[in-house]
Amino acid sequence: MCGIVGYIGRRNAASVIVGGLKKLEYRGYDSFGVATTGSGVQVVKKKGRISECGHLAENLTGNCGIGHTRWATHGVPDDINAHPHTDCSGDFAIVHNGIIENYMDIRRSLESEGHVFKSDTDSEVIAHLIEKFYEGDLLSAVFRLLPSLDGAYAFLAVAKDENRIVAARNSSPLVIGIGDDEYFASSDMTPVLEYTQKMIFPEDGDVMDISAGGISVYSDKKPVVRPEELVEWDIDSARKGGYDHFMLKEIFEQPSVFYETFYSSLPCGEVEVLKNPSEITVIACGTSYHAGMVFRYLMEKCSSIPVRVDIASECRYFNPRQDSVVITVSQSGETADTIAALKKAKAHGCRTIAITNVLGSSITRIADSTFYTRAGPEISVAATKSFIAQVAIFMKIADLLCECGFEDEFSDIYQIIEDSLLTETDDAVSLCSNASNLFFVGRGLFYPVSLEGALKMKEITYIHAEGYAAGELKHGPFSLLCENTPVVALCTGDESRLLMLSNIKEIKARGAPVIGIGSVGDQDLEELSDVYIPLPKSSEISEVITSLVVLQLLAYRTAVKLGRDVDKPRNLAKSVTVI
Repeated sequence: MCGIVGYIGRRNAASVIVGGLKKLEYRGYDSFGVATTGSGVQVVKKKGRISECGHLAENLTGNCGIGHTRWATHGVPDDINAHPHTDCSGDFAIVHNGIIENYMDIRRSLESEGHVFKSDTDSEVIAHLIEKFYEGDLLSAVFRLLPSLDGAYAFLAVAKDENRIVAARNSSPLVIGIGDDEYFASSDMTPVLEYTQKMIFPEDGDVMDISAGGISVYSDKKPVVRPEELVEWDIDSARKGGYDHFMLKEIFEQPSVFYETFYSSLPCGEVEVLKNPSEITVIACGTSYHAGMVFRYLMEKCSSIPVRVDIASECRYFNPRQDSVVITVSQSGETADTIAALKKAKAHGCRTIAITNVLGSSITRIADSTFYTRAGPEISVAATKSFIAQVAIFMKIADLLCECGFEDEFSDIYQIIEDSLLTETDDAVSLCSNASNLFFVGRGLFYPVSLEGALKMKEITYIHAEGYAAGELKHGPFSLLCENTPVVALCTGDESRLLMLSNIKEIKARGAPVIGIGSVGDQDLEELSDVYIPLPKSSEISEVITSLVVLQLLAYRTAVKLGRDVDKPRNLAKSVTVI
């Protein structure tokens, strides 16, 4: 959720850091700050957007510094609670992502020793612990303070008289970039890609000593070697490229993302984990959970293998079956609830697979096997192409286990998705933008599609939207239907079509306008719908993909019409790294 950036090298550190923090804005934040060591420890931190006052930080001098975008968890969003935090003397500064669970105990102890705290955050205790343990060497002070901390953290620390950054990682994301006589530290790769594609992905418990002369990595205070990895992401894929918003760009990248993900080979060694499962459990949050539900419907249709799909945050309340193959899904690979569930599955002896978009992320280090989506950087908070890529991976797994014949069926999928990008939605946008409440309904494979459509709509338009299995409307939601409550109904040419048409008649009988999305040429659906959106002619399984694209476009265009901040919707973060 929070983002951290550190730099040491030949450039002005503040300029590099501010630029990097802008690339982390998609993670969500309410305040930001920068500290450099050009002339003592200089700090600028503010509540609000980087675009509004980032120029103040760029005036800081020095070629070594750290920066932060904060998402409030402890203490209100304001200048004082913003990072970086300093100690009593102002000689040390830190930025931190994560939660220090025992910070109140540490704070009370430090206050009894005379330390004076300025903020309400958990993070400030790290700066004061450095002050307490410092005896002329920042690295040694960090080694001494780490046993005091309980919880998740990735933090960067600087000191007044030392031209170095000391970084530490435990259950929170951190990437080290290696340039030409310059080094970077960041919560993820996007701020680093502009300068280098060479990365180190620290392990839990690692401490990094980063100076102009190089990087030393320690585990249990002993030097260790972590491999350099070449990241193939292109920096251009993290730019808007002429589109009005990242979300629109990412929607339009989906033909190639789906095609490349589905037709890429799964690593042979990784596939072994999938052999002869007695049960498959998918664990995920949000959009990734909906991708897992699509997989469940696919598997239940074409195999006898039972599939469960669980919300990651609820997995702490029950134990997985030992003979289950557990598939955890996280775009960032850093979702805290998903990681906790994965660790629990490992502890119970389950075979585990991670599906993620990010090389070297935490989830990949824990799971037995990893399947990477090929979505590239996704900057908009609302997931679009990463979801399509997850669905593609799940379809590939289903094809592998059940021989569904998807490879032949998807021979023209690239063109079909491209055609869906041209779908006209103006009348539907007018209906949605004037509504206070929306329902999205579908059956079978299109039930999770309706859930995802509702999630996209509520995320970026701030309109209350709910996804429902169409047959469930009569068990409560019918009481909410009226002329001001549009219903988006997914009614394709599959086996549920006749039941969906019946549901739509029931909806119309209660006065609610219907936006019908279905197969091209469906005269019955067109006559029943107030607004009819035809999908390109294709198979049922391809219509799952095209209907998703149309729902993304509907949400995007509605948000634009309402003047919303599409890429950075309020109160949301791209990567949820706290539980």
